[in-house]
Amino acid sequence: MREDLEARLLQAVARVVRELAPDAEVDLAAISLVPARSPEHGDYACNAGLVLAKPLRSPPRLLAEKIAAALDAPDVERIEIAGPGFLNLYLARERWHQVVSRVLRAGEAWGRSDASAGETVQVEFVSANPTGPLTIGHGRNAVIGDAVARLFEAVGCKVTREYYFNDGGRQMRVLADSLRARYEQALGREAELPEDGYQGDYLVEIARALADEQGEAWLDAEQDQFKKRAQDAIFADIESTLQRLGISFDVYFNEASLYENGSIDEVLESLRDAGFVYEGEGAVWLDSTHMDLDRDRVLVRSTGEPTYMLPDIAYHREKVSRGFTRIIDVLGPDHIEQFPYVKAATGALGCDVAGLEVVMYQWVNLRSGGEIVKMSTRKASFITIDEVLDQVGSDVFRYFMVERRADTHLDFDLDLARERSDRNPVYKIQYAHARLCSIERKASERGVTLPPIDDLPLQRLDSPGEIELAKRLGHFPDLVVHAARAREPQEVTRYLLDLATAFHTYISDGRGHRVLSEDADLSHARLALVGAIRTTLANGLALLGISAPERM
Repeated sequence: MREDLEARLLQAVARVVRELAPDAEVDLAAISLVPARSPEHGDYACNAGLVLAKPLRSPPRLLAEKIAAALDAPDVERIEIAGPGFLNLYLARERWHQVVSRVLRAGEAWGRSDASAGETVQVEFVSANPTGPLTIGHGRNAVIGDAVARLFEAVGCKVTREYYFNDGGRQMRVLADSLRARYEQALGREAELPEDGYQGDYLVEIARALADEQGEAWLDAEQDQFKKRAQDAIFADIESTLQRLGISFDVYFNEASLYENGSIDEVLESLRDAGFVYEGEGAVWLDSTHMDLDRDRVLVRSTGEPTYMLPDIAYHREKVSRGFTRIIDVLGPDHIEQFPYVKAATGALGCDVAGLEVVMYQWVNLRSGGEIVKMSTRKASFITIDEVLDQVGSDVFRYFMVERRADTHLDFDLDLARERSDRNPVYKIQYAHARLCSIERKASERGVTLPPIDDLPLQRLDSPGEIELAKRLGHFPDLVVHAARAREPQEVTRYLLDLATAFHTYISDGRGHRVLSEDADLSHARLALVGAIRTTLANGLALLGISAPERM
């Protein structure tokens, strides 16, 4: 709806420009058409008069009036010029009635579009190394990444979900030595954890299972055996947690493969040949100050061991080579500093990095009783996703993780998450869906069935509450497109909460909005509206990976 109206407005703008100043340079991209902030200001607001004022050297209100006169849009009932030159557009009610029909026709496809059809997108997220269970911080990464991927799919993209992990390097050697120590302890022997060893109880559990299975047979086992045993057990735990969240991956990419196929050495030599590598203080450096970055970074330590940056550059070169339109890295604040260097170095290798971008998320604080929870009840000094899921379930966890902008700190209120009341936004939205389903069940029990969509008496939807609900439904497809392009799934959470709130108000405001009555036409019209709201809530929840229960 908005796109059609926007196209007609731009045609009107073109007519005005041809009339007043055909040679003027006008930035059409600066012209916006957005939903009005309040019903008194119409359905949509446009800033075209203000945008044209400077290049056409005319008062913005005069230009707004000319645009309004030139606009050919049958669905626009009236236009008012407001403030310094905004156009407030009021659509005919019939247009909003048509939205209900469109929702019912589209069903599960409502909100989906081909806005970005043909694009291939890779979203790399979670990417936790197999050294321990997934923490609540990993949970925000996981849910944001999956929600962004779902949004891309909703606008027609072909999406690849990818998990990148490292099972080599010092941290894995420390993990192996930590498991060896725990294994010996499980056998009743004296053994000390290595310096900076992994202390979590999860390793104790793995060691006990190993001791029960192998007895003393592993006392002389190689470090790689302990590493593989720990890695396999921890990664199985990671996959189990992700399954609980309803998250799966198309590709698991192992950093070790970059060493095995020679990519690491090849990237280093290519950067050296391009003049972006030098040696100093016994280390190998990336000359990133000559890439317009603030400092140089070490690629290979004086010990001869690569830093994380070198395989990251090789990995991103490999990702770009696969031909994705866009490559999205979901990163926490502890990794964000490295991204500009990796992108610049990948570009210095001759790769097209225009589509390489990052979604950065901030830390999560878990609160209970008004206090920050600092310790896990059963594992080391961190809080796992599984611990939280055991208390609140996947739906609430997922919603809370994306209800704020990714780049803002998140306080996860465990007490609120446990509540089954209107204070809990997830409960409020899901209860609205269940309530809508209940109304439809009652209609079915009474033998009330809808006529064909083209015969629905939607003109009977004439109360302010009904028109407001239809308007909210009409904004959903545009919202999905915007949320995908902005990589901001929190827009969907806000929309769903607003829609659910509007429905609860409509059905309980005491104004006689009974859906089923003796008036058959009115019952059919309101039942159609009920179906459209239910469909939109379900589709929106699906974009977030959250269930839409029929009963609560």
